Amino acid sequence: MTTPPALALGEFERSQLVRTGVRALLTATVLLTAYYLIPVEHRAHQSVALRLGAALALFVVVMANEIRLITNHDRPMLRAAVALSTVLPLFLVLFSWIYVTMSHADPGAFGHSLTRSSALYFTVTVFSTVGFGDIVPKTDVARLVVTVQELADLAVIAVVIRLIFGAVTRGVARQGQPEASPTEPGH
Repeated sequence: MTTPPALALGEFERSQLVRTGVRALLTATVLLTAYYLIPVEHRAHQSVALRLGAALALFVVVMANEIRLITNHDRPMLRAAVALSTVLPLFLVLFSWIYVTMSHADPGAFGHSLTRSSALYFTVTVFSTVGFGDIVPKTDVARLVVTVQELADLAVIAVVIRLIFGAVTRGVARQGQPEASPTEPGH
């Protein structure tokens, strides 16, 4: 069975797709490596609200930058893939960092003390709405942070993805050419 000409990728498109995939994997790897290597210190003067606010502010700044990059990129759809591979792991790592620092500051905040891996696992189960129940917030502060994550999860799923694909649409419109036409002359 042969691929219809309209769906066939040229050599340039294939190399762009491979580079995008490698960059996406590298970005996620760098974020996870940083999460595991950066020391976790609890400073008594830093509240959970301060850490949560800083994490959310960082996320918003990165998201705004990614939208700008998508809109101005030559291949907005490919850049959107890189953006998603940046913002989703960043979101998960930021909440994991908050949970692990909370657990170090107050070992009773969750059912048991969290390691980096168990904090990441907990963050992903909350994000995916699976919630196995093996790790549970035990204090009001921990429950409030989990509630903030649950609400932010909805925003990430609904708003962030819409913003990214809206930026793709604007980027394609800026170029005045359809994104999904790899067989046109000049591509």
